[in-house]
Amino acid sequence: MKLFKIEAGTFHVDGGAAFGVVPKKVWQKRYPCDDENYCKVHMRCLLIDTGSKLILIDTGTGDKQLDYLKYYGFEGVINFDTELNKLGYKTSDITDVIFTHLHFDHCGGATKYNADKSKAELVFPNATHWVGKSQWENFQNPNVREGDSYFPENMKPIYEAGKIKTVSQNQFICPELEVRIYNGHTVGQLVSYINLGDRTLLYVGDVIPLAANVPLSWISSYDIFPLSAMEDKKLLLDEAVEKSQVLFFEHDAYTECCTVAANYNKHKVDKTYTFEEIIRF
Repeated sequence: MKLFKIEAGTFHVDGGAAFGVVPKKVWQKRYPCDDENYCKVHMRCLLIDTGSKLILIDTGTGDKQLDYLKYYGFEGVINFDTELNKLGYKTSDITDVIFTHLHFDHCGGATKYNADKSKAELVFPNATHWVGKSQWENFQNPNVREGDSYFPENMKPIYEAGKIKTVSQNQFICPELEVRIYNGHTVGQLVSYINLGDRTLLYVGDVIPLAANVPLSWISSYDIFPLSAMEDKKLLLDEAVEKSQVLFFEHDAYTECCTVAANYNKHKVDKTYTFEEIIRF
């Protein structure tokens, strides 16, 4: 099995929103911000070649809504044709796309406008696109807080092509990868558990967007259901401690992976790693 990280671009979020009720004097010691209180974050996707499947987890924001979302300061948004060619693949080779959830910075890169921008079309035309069932339902009928994070053109072409499969319970996409459902940040978020043989790599998405968010109460103001976010996050962290699992961070600009420790039920980052260090183990 081969794994590749794909950096799909960067943007900026307000530090207060990223860390919720945690005071700036505290969180700023763990994650830097600029003079306007903005924190730089990444859109770090994961490509997995199992030999029989070529799986992409999340797709970044793509370029369709960049003008509308310019206040986020997007930079370096990639073209997947170009990036996959660098690795020896084509977009048509992707067999499966797993969306952690359908907020624009996680699924927007799965579709693109055609030449005259009259309609959006699939970037990965041969792929099955996996999404949590409750997340898909929420996308179609969003609550008042999440409506601005969902764009119909990101998913409509995939739905019309019959390329969406929903996940209603934990299940294996292939023998090497299981998706599990976590609620809180939004409903029906999928975390991928990737079996590396000697250990398991967790693509945690927005369950834990940054290494600084590992402590249980350090949740984001973007989390729609805060108590559910903390409850499900604790389940993930407890198992990660017990089984020495590795967390892979989608958004952290400074820490790609880490293990977790716990003292008196308080979780913290144990050891940090680059992605390259993890796949060399």
